[in-house]
Amino acid sequence: MKIAILGKPFAEQQAPVLQALLDDLLRRQAEIRIEHSFYEYLSQYLTIPEGISRFGRADSLAGCRFVLSIGGDGTLLDTVTYVGALQIPILGINTGRLGFLATISPETILPAIDALYKGHFVLEERSLIRVDTDPDTFGDINFGLNEFSILKRDSSSMIVVHTYIDGEYLNSYWADGLIVATPTGSTGYSLSCGGPVMLPQTNNFVIAPVCPHNLNVRPLIVPDRSVISFEIEGRSNNFLLSLDSRSRTVEAGIQVAVRRENFNAQLVKMNQVNFLSTLRSKLNWGLDRRNPADVPV
Repeated sequence: MKIAILGKPFAEQQAPVLQALLDDLLRRQAEIRIEHSFYEYLSQYLTIPEGISRFGRADSLAGCRFVLSIGGDGTLLDTVTYVGALQIPILGINTGRLGFLATISPETILPAIDALYKGHFVLEERSLIRVDTDPDTFGDINFGLNEFSILKRDSSSMIVVHTYIDGEYLNSYWADGLIVATPTGSTGYSLSCGGPVMLPQTNNFVIAPVCPHNLNVRPLIVPDRSVISFEIEGRSNNFLLSLDSRSRTVEAGIQVAVRRENFNAQLVKMNQVNFLSTLRSKLNWGLDRRNPADVPV
């Protein structure tokens, strides 16, 4: 089995767990590929056997059966951009903090790898958002798993985002910015701006203003088959476009449109982990001292 590994720096005490991961994959005769910068980082803490190859962003991951994302949710968002249209299943191993998307804890890595080989897992299809701009802003990596945002720069005055759905005028948002979130992204930036939580299989986007000047403007759910376009204006001539963790400064007059990408991300979930259990464990839903001890939370 060919397995690719991407990751970010981790706490030093987690090195033995990751060494055990590499050793276990080698015992299973897996063909391992590690992203260049993460390989260099791992070599400072782990004993990396010979024969493990490296790859970069320009290299294709075609032929890989799984991709392991070692880090936090931000690492998994970045991993999606490496996989792209190949739709290789991604297993998120959480060495970060919240771990809403990367749900495998370091203590359960080896059982998770065993489950991969035995087929004891499910795949969750997660829709992606695609951004088209003129002039081009994000190049070939113009898709994201969580959200697209239009934001003011620094402490400049609020901006106005004229918004259209399938060419029909929706609203002019006077705000610090505007978010268009996928169902996956509904538990991220959009949630902190008052947006609703959506189940992963929901075929919708959330349009959520960031600190709107008009308090009666609320988040809106629209079908993800829609094309949402924008015109931006403000006192400043520069604005920020953000796609997951990637931000670009753009000038007024840029043409922007978002739609659902024509391919999905596939996230590996162990059989005992699902979106609803993640809501309860990560967002503390149902955690209330008034609940009896025998009530599941």
